[in-house]
Amino acid sequence: MAENASKSKYKYMQNRELSWLRFNERVLQEAVGKDTPLYEKLKFISIFVSNLDEFFMVRVGSLFDLSIADKKAIDNKTGMTPSEQLTKIYEAVAPLYKKKDEIYDTVSRKLKKHDITHLKPDDLTADEVKFVRDYYNNYVEPILSPQLLDEHHPFPFIASKQLCVIGKIQRKKNQCVGFAAVPPTLPPVLFMPGKKIRYIHIEDIIYMYFDSLFGKYTITKKNIICATRNADINPNDEAYEINEDFRSKMKKVLKKRRRLAVVRLETASPLEDDYTKKLLRDKLSIGDSQIFVTRSPISLGYVFDIEARLTPEQRLGLCYRPFEPQVTRGDIMTDENDGDVLLSYPYESMEPFLNMLKRAARDPEVVSIKITIYRLAKNAKIIEHLCAAAENGKEVLVLIELRARFDEQNNIDWSERLEQAGCTIIYGLENYKVHSKVCLITKNVNGETRYITQIGTGNYNEKTAKQYTDFSLITQNREIGEDAADFFSNISISNLDGVYKHLWVAPNAMKDKIIGYIDEEIKKGRDGEIFMKVNSVTDKDVIKKLRDASVAGVNITMLVRGICCLLPQIPGVTENIRVYSIVGRFLEHSRIYSFGRGNEEKLFIASADIMTRNMDNRVEVGCPIYSDEVKEKIHHYIKICLSDTLQARVLGSDGTYSVKADTLSSVNAQEVLMNEAKQEAKTLLAAPKPQPKPEPELKPEPEKKTGFFRSRYNAFIERLYNNIQNQK
Repeated sequence: MAENASKSKYKYMQNRELSWLRFNERVLQEAVGKDTPLYEKLKFISIFVSNLDEFFMVRVGSLFDLSIADKKAIDNKTGMTPSEQLTKIYEAVAPLYKKKDEIYDTVSRKLKKHDITHLKPDDLTADEVKFVRDYYNNYVEPILSPQLLDEHHPFPFIASKQLCVIGKIQRKKNQCVGFAAVPPTLPPVLFMPGKKIRYIHIEDIIYMYFDSLFGKYTITKKNIICATRNADINPNDEAYEINEDFRSKMKKVLKKRRRLAVVRLETASPLEDDYTKKLLRDKLSIGDSQIFVTRSPISLGYVFDIEARLTPEQRLGLCYRPFEPQVTRGDIMTDENDGDVLLSYPYESMEPFLNMLKRAARDPEVVSIKITIYRLAKNAKIIEHLCAAAENGKEVLVLIELRARFDEQNNIDWSERLEQAGCTIIYGLENYKVHSKVCLITKNVNGETRYITQIGTGNYNEKTAKQYTDFSLITQNREIGEDAADFFSNISISNLDGVYKHLWVAPNAMKDKIIGYIDEEIKKGRDGEIFMKVNSVTDKDVIKKLRDASVAGVNITMLVRGICCLLPQIPGVTENIRVYSIVGRFLEHSRIYSFGRGNEEKLFIASADIMTRNMDNRVEVGCPIYSDEVKEKIHHYIKICLSDTLQARVLGSDGTYSVKADTLSSVNAQEVLMNEAKQEAKTLLAAPKPQPKPEPELKPEPEKKTGFFRSRYNAFIERLYNNIQNQK
């Protein structure tokens, strides 16, 4: 009875994992949208597949571990145990595979009409068969390592997401399984010669010639399989939205468990042979519910490489129309332009910010640049500018997070480059990921300290700035600059208890600030108003407070791209909450928090979502918006997003999404914002051009030292130079 009471207590919440699966289903639905170009539909199927891969490796993997560590642990939103959650997940995933297969078949047939063909072995022409056979003999077969699997042969370790071909072998009275893993050094697909885009998957090529690997033995019941393993995740990692009790349990599990467990097995066709099925189940320690059949390709990562092979005519008809982020303003934070500036990616270019950083690296008045880095592009101009600043004698402090998932090596490489240039490097904080996006430029102007502060919702990544919607605020507000300076001073000594006048800083105060502002709106009752745009909503404390606000009559509107554990529109509970979601060409990534209306509104942007991991387990920063011009720009952005009738969906009280009802207009918010950015760029080009100022000349300096004493040595040289100039 207690368990049932727990499950019904929070009827306005849903399970995080099931909410995420519904979000990913929305990604898949973009592949059937009438306004989505055909090749872009194939991309959405690929994104759906890669999302699901990571979901199993991370989220299902963590639940699998928890089911071992504490079988009675319950989800604090639904009361389900880990095993119950896993059962629900497997049940929800099975129909998604069927949908994916159906959509892939439809899209493939249509692409074939445009000379883009995914070939099966039976589809090959005679010439193509010869081409494939030669390729197999010369490049594939020599590096294969076929094995026999039975009671006398050890079962091989199958790496996570490694494709394998298997087949049943009958040897006199004994049965065994033939096995060949697809070497990761091989390309995922082989393109046929000729002008048309015709390709076959490498696993299908091995499948074709699989019998020849085992000599005289007869192969039956061939199949292609792929195991997904629990990712090797530290309990302190972002994947775990957990409390300390769970963290300590997880540390014990990580020490005890052997090779990371298999959480899913995908097969190209049903495992009809009982011997093979039992062997795989026993050796991989999986149940029937963890085996998923997929007729469409198991791996679709190659899809994005096809675009380079498209003709101009194919691009025009099959892809989104080309769009480059627009330069809608000239130089920012100059003597002529010192007001607050808000850049809206990807509609506006990151170049104005990068150019500002480049100027700062050469500006004699700039004394220091400090920045937090989470993810960077492979080729990052920002690194060039930071290195140039250090080499020009500026104090450059870079806090670079080495635990950014999937970007660990990239960040290590960049940190070495920065250190070589003389930057001071901090490698994150113990137990907390630094996810904030803050850059502080400090200037000494005639003896007065001035600040230029940049605070964003997204990373300093020049690639994703063209793909994700984000905001980047640049301000010369002195008090915000002082807060940012205190933030860097505190973070340098691992002090998370700093007090700030304007900034929200997690984990110490951000959640309390948000809850406090919600409480202010609750006092207003029906005159209260809240708007939030985030990627995910999972934090129970904030969800409960939003419920309280709804009960008090506060009007609450939310734009939530992904997970939303809060169920809206439940009579008497969350009936005053409306939740919308946009999945489109660009990944909605910006975070906006608004409390109140009119002159009483308090507006913020932040790096954090409404997730426990953001509020309690990461260093995040939110910033108030004081400029009327910037406020107006954000309000316009919100208005456009809420007017979307094509990409937007409405979250219902049952956790499912539906299209907006009774809409006569056809509005794609991202298209509108692209067009507006283009118009602004045209206006800028048509405006009279100010005479460009010459680049500030650096003082001639002797060759600078590098290493431990570099900064002190350069300061000595600076003083010596000034003394010589004064004597002149």
